[in-house]
Amino acid sequence: MEQAISIEQRIKEVLTNDPLFQVIQDTPNEQHFLSEPYLLELIEKKYYSTPEVASWFDVTDAQLRYYIKPFEEYLFDGQATNPTTATLIRLDFKAILKLRMILLLKDEYRVKGLKQLLRINEDGHMIKRSPTSEILAAPIQDKRLDTLSQAFTQMMQTGLFLIEQDEESEETKIVINEAFLHQQLQALPSESSQEIEKLHALTAQLEQKNQVLAEKVEEILTSNKEDIAVKIREKHIEQNALRRLESEALEQYMATKKWGFFAKLFHSSQIEIEKKQYIAAYIDEHFTEQLTQELNQYHEHLIE
Repeated sequence: MEQAISIEQRIKEVLTNDPLFQVIQDTPNEQHFLSEPYLLELIEKKYYSTPEVASWFDVTDAQLRYYIKPFEEYLFDGQATNPTTATLIRLDFKAILKLRMILLLKDEYRVKGLKQLLRINEDGHMIKRSPTSEILAAPIQDKRLDTLSQAFTQMMQTGLFLIEQDEESEETKIVINEAFLHQQLQALPSESSQEIEKLHALTAQLEQKNQVLAEKVEEILTSNKEDIAVKIREKHIEQNALRRLESEALEQYMATKKWGFFAKLFHSSQIEIEKKQYIAAYIDEHFTEQLTQELNQYHEHLIE
């Protein structure tokens, strides 16, 4: 058992901060990834041929090479000592783990999506993340909100408008800066009353447009907040369902398997792998149905 645990721990150490490993964590793919039988055969300091690795993953050598080509820099990580040549590809412990994650995620993300996750450009090179981008992941801003925000900023910079808050309703409003407007009018040279009226009319139009703009900004902000809250809750529901199924599977496994002392002593690695396979299969069978049911209940509650 100690040996199996050390394999899992070593995998997590090797793949710390790996973008693809972060994607499969807390999903059914993680259980499957950490419980496959081929892990018992892997030796960390040994290199393996593509036909051998392909047999573990139930794909052809050609299929395996197809998914190696676009991700060579990610897989081999600039290994100067790798014995890979133009015709012979050799994969070490870390490269095999990375390649397995690519195969597990290929149907969902495709090659293009996986390249985006790994920040691989059109030339096949990985774009290095700056320290700032690693610490603070900038959110994707809606273009409409950006445009409205810029227009709002420009309007406020004119000095014609003020932001006020109603003390009773605590509602924020944008109003005409009467003092600034009066000051500007006083500074104007003497003009006919007709020109002054035109200026007042233009000011009224600006105020009306500003109100519409403020309403749109508030609507977008409210919608974004609601969408974010829903997605966070959905992710929480998904993780809870996964943990509950793991617990159920483990209880069933322990109830059906009665291992003797010597079996545990001499076959601990095999027992641990078998347990993880049982849990992975149980989750694979029940996860979609369980998650769909709980998400439906959550969205029905939102509608109510």
